[in-house]
Amino acid sequence: MSTAAIETPGRTKAFLRLVMIEHSIFALPFAYIAALTAMFLADKRVHWGELFVVTVCMVGLRTFAMAANRIIDREIDARNPRTATRELVTGAVSLKTAYAGSAVALVVFLGAAAMLNPLCLALAPVAVVPMVVYPYGKRFTDFPQAILGLAQAMGPVGAWLAVTGSWSWDAVVLGAAVGIWIGGFDLIYACQDVGSDRENGVRSVPARYGVPAAIRGARVCHVLTTLLLGWFAVLTDAGVAFWIGLVVVAGAFVYEHTIVKPNDLSRLNRAFFQTNSFVGISLFFFALVDLVVRGLGI
Repeated sequence: MSTAAIETPGRTKAFLRLVMIEHSIFALPFAYIAALTAMFLADKRVHWGELFVVTVCMVGLRTFAMAANRIIDREIDARNPRTATRELVTGAVSLKTAYAGSAVALVVFLGAAAMLNPLCLALAPVAVVPMVVYPYGKRFTDFPQAILGLAQAMGPVGAWLAVTGSWSWDAVVLGAAVGIWIGGFDLIYACQDVGSDRENGVRSVPARYGVPAAIRGARVCHVLTTLLLGWFAVLTDAGVAFWIGLVVVAGAFVYEHTIVKPNDLSRLNRAFFQTNSFVGISLFFFALVDLVVRGLGI
C-alpha cells in the first residue's frame, strides 16, 4: 500500500476538523423547515430527492465557507492564543489541502444547485459572495457579524427556492430570523477574543464597543429572532406545535442570556454550542410535528 493511500484518510479527517463539519447542525434545521414548509404548501408531500440535494447544497456551501474563512484568517488565527491550535496554523492541514477541499466543496455546491432548478443555479454565485466577504469583514468594519448574518440568512431562502423555483417573502422572513439569530450568538462568541482583537487590530463589536454592549446587542438580536419566527408562523398559518416550539426556543434564549454575562464568560461555550444547537434542533422538531399534524405526507 502506498504512503499516499495511508495519509489520505488522515488529511481528510483533519480537513473535516478544520471546517468543523459537525456545526452544520446550526443551519440545516432551518433549511429543512423552509423546504418542508414549501413542500407542504405545494402538495403536502415530502420530496425526498429534493431534500437530499438541499442537504448537499447546504453542507457543500458551508464547508466552502469555513475553509475559505480558515484560509483567509490563518495569520490572524496564529496571533490569537485561542485559535493558534487550528489546523492551518499548526500544519495539520496544508494550505494546498485547504484550497483543494474548498474547491471540491464549491463544485459540489454548484453541482447540487444545478440539479435543483435554473433559478437556484443562477443565484448560487450570489450565495457564495458573503461567505468570502465575511472573513475580510473584520478588517474593514466593526460589524462583521452583520455580514455573517446575511450569509446565513440565505440558507432558508435557498431551500425554499430549491423546492418551488420561485421567490417567497415567507422564506425571507425565516432567513432574516436565522441571520439575526446567528449574528447575535456570534456577538457573544466574539467576546472571548476582545484582548487579542484589540492588540492585533481585528475589528468587531466587542473590540470596538466593549463586551457589555455586545451582550446587549445579542439580546436584541434574539428578541428580534423570536418575533420574526412568530411572523413566519403567522405567514404560513402554522399550528399549535410550531408555537409551542417557539416558546421553547424563547426559553432557550432566556437561558443563554442568564449564563453569559459581561463580567462572566466562563459558560460561553455552553451558550454557543449546546444552547444554539438545541435552538435549531428543537424548533425543527416542533415544526415537523406541526406539518405532519396538518397533513404533510412523510
